[in-house]
Amino acid sequence: MITILEKVSNFLGIKIKTGYNLCILLYYLRKLGTKLMATMTSNPDRDKALGLVLNQIERNFGKGSIMRLGDATRMRVETVPSGALTLDMALGGGLPKGRIVEIYGPESSGKTTLALHAIAEVQKAGGVAAFVDAEHALDPTYSEDLGVDINNLLVAQPDTGEAALEIVDQLVRSSAVDIVVIDSVAALVPRAEIEGEMGDNQVGLQARLMSKALRKIAGNIGKSGCVVIFLNQLRQKIGVTYGNPEVTTGGTALKFYASVRLDIRRIQTLKKGTEGEYGIRAKVKVAKNKVAPPFRIAEFDIIFGKGISQVGCMLDMAEQTNVVTRKGAWYSYNGENIAQGRDNAVKYLEEKSEVAAEIEKLLRDKLDMGSVPFPTEPADEDDEDEQEPEI
Repeated sequence: MITILEKVSNFLGIKIKTGYNLCILLYYLRKLGTKLMATMTSNPDRDKALGLVLNQIERNFGKGSIMRLGDATRMRVETVPSGALTLDMALGGGLPKGRIVEIYGPESSGKTTLALHAIAEVQKAGGVAAFVDAEHALDPTYSEDLGVDINNLLVAQPDTGEAALEIVDQLVRSSAVDIVVIDSVAALVPRAEIEGEMGDNQVGLQARLMSKALRKIAGNIGKSGCVVIFLNQLRQKIGVTYGNPEVTTGGTALKFYASVRLDIRRIQTLKKGTEGEYGIRAKVKVAKNKVAPPFRIAEFDIIFGKGISQVGCMLDMAEQTNVVTRKGAWYSYNGENIAQGRDNAVKYLEEKSEVAAEIEKLLRDKLDMGSVPFPTEPADEDDEDEQEPEI
């Protein structure tokens, strides 16, 4: 013990007595650790060797293949609008570029509508969009009604899952496409299944296809900055007594590779007097988010034939953040009553585009400052990340 204390004393240049208590000895040990770390980091031979190996890696694998995290050119992940302001707020700005997004939910819940709105937003900003229609069910008229420029929308209708994912990979690697939508994972049928008999038992074939394809294209997606959206369907697990029996198709690989997973559900049917149903109310839960806090909730109206009510989203968000206040049935902005009832308030903002633009700017400023409150829901068992299985 005496020998060790003497060595530490000589290294630090301080005389340490053997009678010191434990707290004082720990203090000197911390100083010793700090000095050792400084000695290690300031070693010129180590710095030179590190510089040589970094240069060698960049020569072999390309510039930017390795870097210090603080030197990254894009520290904050860029986003594109989803088409619903409430969802943009819940996502922390929008759909992240260079990431995989999964949108799943029951039938007629708004999955394709949400994806088409995202395509329309990218096209408005001058971007290029592609739609891989594996279900062979894309409606050009409805897409155009939602604001999609169908003359400049790239559409592929492949016959097999391998062909669909190969098309996605080539589009992403070109770095010329800003958003790719795959509709849907359930329709990505492996070639062996198509060429086989109807009664053949192909266990895990689609899961293996998805796992292999995602391993291949995930890196290319990150380099290109393209948003890749997979639409997915729900199935029921057999024999589940406790917990959520719902499961998405295509195995579990997509759960791990997706940076954002959106669970969209129809929660209400919109009716107006004797006119009947004119839309639905949808709720989206951010089941997973690697670029912002998860488990946030967003709600919006989907009007039949028109898509997501942009002004309705804005009004809901403005009320939630007190940009627009409501007393009873009256909505007010800047201390002045603007309309009585939600429908009239939406109509007012549709007619007063300058007021709507001003409110939207205030909301996005609040989001940038981090002062927007969000409703949340606890995580489901299936939302928790697990180790990727060997498929």
